[in-house]
Amino acid sequence: MGYQIAADSVLAVHVIFVFFVVCGLLIVGAGFFLRWPWVRNFWFRSAHLLAIAVVVVQAWLGRLCPLTEWESALRERAGQEGYQGSFVGHWLGRVLYYECDSWVFVIAYTIFGALVAATWIWVPPDKPGFFSRR
Repeated sequence: MGYQIAADSVLAVHVIFVFFVVCGLLIVGAGFFLRWPWVRNFWFRSAHLLAIAVVVVQAWLGRLCPLTEWESALRERAGQEGYQGSFVGHWLGRVLYYECDSWVFVIAYTIFGALVAATWIWVPPDKPGFFSRR
């Protein structure tokens, strides 16, 4: 039971991470048009860029996310089935009943990462500090 709770906790952290990466880009775009000054916060933007950069580098190196590996190992110790591939691929398959090759995810992560990097040009963050200056 303890391994299952630990695996579920890692899953929750992983979902929050994915939500941060995906919604972070949407929020920066919306914030630009709605003139939300906090979307230019340097620390928020740096954390967001670093998060997608880690995903892109892992994808290009052919590595699974450490959270995926950790959760899968915990599930196996709990007597459950672990993931057979990536976290996103697994859940896309379960939620959307859609499967694709790993190279599709590499391309998708790379394009998404390029979009996040481009927001540093289109919606530049403020200089480092804890609060926006706008």
